[in-house]
Amino acid sequence: MDNNTLLLLGDEAVAQGALDAGVSGFYAYPGTPSTEIMEYVQHSKQAAEKNIHRTWSANEKTAVEAALGMSYTGKRTMAMMKHVGLNVAADPFINSGITGANGGIIVTVADDPSMHSSQDEQDSRVLANFAMVPILEPSNQQEAYQMCFTAFELSEKFQTPVMLRLTTRIAHSRSGVKRGAPLDENQLAMPEDKRQFVLLPAIARGRYKLLLEKQPSLEDEANNSPYNRYYEGSDTRLGIIASGIAYNYVMENFQDQPCPYPLLKLSQYPIPRKYIERMVDQCDEVLVIEEGMPVVEEKLRGLLDRGPAVVKGRMTGELPRDGELNPILVRKALGLEAHPSTVAPEVIAPRPPALCPGCSHIDAYHAINEAIKAEYGDGHVFADIGCYTLGALPPFEAINSCVDMGASITMAKGAADAGLYPSAAVIGDSTFTHSGMTGLLDAVIENSNIVVFILDNSTTAMTGGQNSHANGRLHQICEGLGVDAEHIRSIMPKRNTHDQFVQIIKEELDYKGVSVIIPQRECVQTQLRRAKQKQQGGKA
Repeated sequence: MDNNTLLLLGDEAVAQGALDAGVSGFYAYPGTPSTEIMEYVQHSKQAAEKNIHRTWSANEKTAVEAALGMSYTGKRTMAMMKHVGLNVAADPFINSGITGANGGIIVTVADDPSMHSSQDEQDSRVLANFAMVPILEPSNQQEAYQMCFTAFELSEKFQTPVMLRLTTRIAHSRSGVKRGAPLDENQLAMPEDKRQFVLLPAIARGRYKLLLEKQPSLEDEANNSPYNRYYEGSDTRLGIIASGIAYNYVMENFQDQPCPYPLLKLSQYPIPRKYIERMVDQCDEVLVIEEGMPVVEEKLRGLLDRGPAVVKGRMTGELPRDGELNPILVRKALGLEAHPSTVAPEVIAPRPPALCPGCSHIDAYHAINEAIKAEYGDGHVFADIGCYTLGALPPFEAINSCVDMGASITMAKGAADAGLYPSAAVIGDSTFTHSGMTGLLDAVIENSNIVVFILDNSTTAMTGGQNSHANGRLHQICEGLGVDAEHIRSIMPKRNTHDQFVQIIKEELDYKGVSVIIPQRECVQTQLRRAKQKQQGGKA
């Protein structure tokens, strides 16, 4: 590879693309498979020299709001998150379609079909369609890089946020990426319409009409996009629409011969009606191959007010309704014989995830089980998103819920409201500052009879050890939210403090109100990294 070509993950290609396209700020909360975008920027010499903003946000909502603030000033900006993070950011994201943009703003979302590290496999294109903002969906790393330039241009041309949608296989696979000429950052420039971002109802109604008026022009952009390509085919019994990485899965099945069917590679939305109508007029059936939910397939059924074509895909069983696609599944949907070499025997037994040896959560769960489960039975501990969610598995089987970020405290509160005693919540330090504080405030306001364990390992451990906003602040935050200082208890969770830990839990169970117990011990992985860096003479 030449000096202008880099071997990058899809996430890294997005980061480098945004840097080269003149971005001034990145805002994100870590979440697999999107985490590496911010991590790449934080280690980028280019970003450091230009003093590009690249600090983690408290959560995805604050990330999008801060990015929207930077867009207000005329600068280019990007907010990044995983698909469930977009739920947290849904309020500002959907309203940003109505406010529009000033400087270019990209909301990059990495979806996780097959739930490799997530609690669902929702498709972010659904929310983008709801917000009526354009979507770019790369099929390879080069497109992921180049689409950052396109997205910023599109955002500024139409004064709209743009979603850049990745999926796990694009985000976490590598390919050579050829860089373009870097652009300068935008200068500060306030919005011409000083009320553009003021969504009072009288103003919002007008802004919403503008959003609706943009849609035909955005569709024209998709109709003429270089990322959307229509390939003719000689066999018109079937037409294929393949979006994002699914296009590669189709082409892998035609490596030795041209695809015989008309094929639409779809990577820019709104759906390009011009190509759809062309395919429907030509073909008897249309097979939609897309990673995630049947977003295009459902939309296509609504567009087919002409032609007799039958639409097939995930909704009709040609492709599975859940999980990731792959070339083998696509081959079957195309009616091609399976390659004998693609059927591999299972030679490795599956290994369930487990807490790291020496993890502080192990000592916390031993104490929680002895004080609560052994005394009162199962079903009293609500948990959250983090490494400690593994407490649901053997040998602990200590927790009874894991729904979304911050839900542990509010579920414990609701259960206590219903009369469950004891009712306890387990939440990590980073998750607490992400979305647990408001639940604790609700509990304080009603003096709910709950015990909240904030497992403080001083990092965002599950996604790789990013800095936690909670570091050194948990006592102050809890006291500021109104928890009685006498019932904010800390302990170092270790084998030799087990009896003391159990006693603290029992004392707080006897208290009729809100208690917070903070087991504090640094994550063993960040300890090891710091020790290694110190040994190598680097910074901790």
